[in-house]
Amino acid sequence: AAPAGAVAFGVKHTEGVSVDVLFRGRAEPEAVSGAGTRWPLDEGTVLRFSMSRASSEVNDNKVTVSFYADGGKPINQAGVFLTGVGISLDVDADQDGVVEKNSPNKASWAWGPEGHGAILLVSCDKEFP
Repeated sequence: AAPAGAVAFGVKHTEGVSVDVLFRGRAEPEAVSGAGTRWPLDEGTVLRFSMSRASSEVNDNKVTVSFYADGGKPINQAGVFLTGVGISLDVDADQDGVVEKNSPNKASWAWGPEGHGAILLVSCDKEFP
């Protein structure tokens, strides 16, 4: 997706986003911290974005990639807006008819009439290969 003539790139991101640069043949990612860092635009280079918390509003985080020609001349930019979505499995863990987000019985399970916990059934067969 880089423009013609680009030989390097730089990345900027908002505070709520973590960005790693992964190079082919290198197991450890290089974290993107400050502005001004540039990397060579090599085949197999991957940018990995992540967010550790849910967004407060839609599109409240952004990653911008700047492309540079030989000599450091800026060519173009590409950007993506991100929205972090929080997902939680909430259940009626104590079987009292009320789904509670922070039930103390959510992390354990006990069998019987005085039991608590949830059973999650996941379909892992190959109905549609």
